[in-house]
Amino acid sequence: MRYLSIVFIATLLIACDQPEAKEPVEYKGPLREVENMEMFYTENDRIKVKMQAAVVYEFLNGDREFPKGIYLEFYTEEGTLESTLKANNAYFFKEQNQWRGRGKVEVKNIAKNEQLNTEELFWKPADQKIFTEQFVTIKQQEDVIYGTGLDAKQDLSDYVITKPYGEVGFQEN
Repeated sequence: MRYLSIVFIATLLIACDQPEAKEPVEYKGPLREVENMEMFYTENDRIKVKMQAAVVYEFLNGDREFPKGIYLEFYTEEGTLESTLKANNAYFFKEQNQWRGRGKVEVKNIAKNEQLNTEELFWKPADQKIFTEQFVTIKQQEDVIYGTGLDAKQDLSDYVITKPYGEVGFQEN
């Protein structure tokens, strides 16, 4: 009986000496959440870009997520509204300095009265370029152009559709 008591106590002591180690859980969610954000980017005391978003998540690596959509306005040097961009949701990749809009993405060129629609669009602010490999629709004043893939200036003033299709009317002089 004494032997069983010693074995029992030794087993309890060994079990108590080895606590169960748990791996720490690394948090990968947003560090900050902003609601009803309105931000202005300026150069030489002139507004260049106005940004609005209902919700913004900021992450440790500098990335930002806009899960409820984003709306951007781009202005000329003179301060005139040049173009707009909106998307159902967006993501900013800090390391690449690149944006991705998804869902119903719409870009309007105010001066040319043209509108681009697609499901996914990338924007490189440093190059002032937008691009996609997805299906695109461009509504012009008289025509509608369809295609897959697009490379364009961010204001949609100049663009190339990789694989265009559809009919476009031409006027002869």
